[in-house]
Amino acid sequence: MSVIDPARKVVPDLRRRRTGRPAWEERPSAAGQVTRGTILTGVVLAVLIPLWVVLVTSLASRETINEAGGLVLVPREIDFSAYVTIFSGGQVTQALWTSTLITVLGTAVSLTLTVLAAYGLSRPGSVAHRGLLFYFLLTFLIYPGMVPSYLVVTGLGLKNSIWALILPTAISVFNLVVIRAFFQNIPAELLDSARIDGAGEFRILARIVLPLSRAVIAVVGLFYAVGYWNVWFNALLYIDDNSKFPIQRVLQSFILAGQSPNTSGMAVGVSMPPTLAIKMAVVMVTVSPIVLVYPFVQRHFVKGVIIGAVKG
Repeated sequence: MSVIDPARKVVPDLRRRRTGRPAWEERPSAAGQVTRGTILTGVVLAVLIPLWVVLVTSLASRETINEAGGLVLVPREIDFSAYVTIFSGGQVTQALWTSTLITVLGTAVSLTLTVLAAYGLSRPGSVAHRGLLFYFLLTFLIYPGMVPSYLVVTGLGLKNSIWALILPTAISVFNLVVIRAFFQNIPAELLDSARIDGAGEFRILARIVLPLSRAVIAVVGLFYAVGYWNVWFNALLYIDDNSKFPIQRVLQSFILAGQSPNTSGMAVGVSMPPTLAIKMAVVMVTVSPIVLVYPFVQRHFVKGVIIGAVKG
């Protein structure tokens, strides 16, 4: 009769566990799948139902809104009069053009500055590397506050200018750190070989680094675009001219304050759509650009942000 050594039996089990997949990659149990599906379904419904209500209300007629007593959940007929009103050349149309200009110009400026700063800080031998990196990271802990920022913006003469909505937030340190970490993962041998062939730093950045970093740049660009499109508080502080209001500022002015948009472009004798439908139409116009752009960038999120943040 042989005696089995317990130690010899435990060692192979430990080896099998070490060579196996991590616990988060294992297939969940049936109860886990049901729980996960239920939670995800609830989250999706919590997002889609409000959007559905806003969309249906924006397309509802006055009679439908009166019968529902406010927000409409079940559509009965489609009425585009609210969208015709806001796109008739009034304040909402001007605000949409202003927000589009701020988003396009701000995203271009922010991406350019962030990429240049991240590339310089990703090279260990760059001038004042440690000092500049410490200066950027210090902003995570110390923020000047609203009053000093307002004094700087007004002192530079940026009041009532779209640059007041772009320059103070031109570089996000979080986005800079993500791009810098991604640049550091690029093999140094690849960059050294380009230098041996006579390429300068700007050519290396344009021909080698940027093509390899399309994923992270697309994600960071989306972050910047969403931030500029949704700018509201800075517009409240720095913009007093109604003709320069971005769409979020207009949305706040006539939804929270109970005002109605400027409908000077409406023809005489045309009946106005219900105010609630106009408000919901502006909400849909405000949300739609980000909703339409996100699916084209979503596939880059895991590769762009997670790889850049974790491996860096």
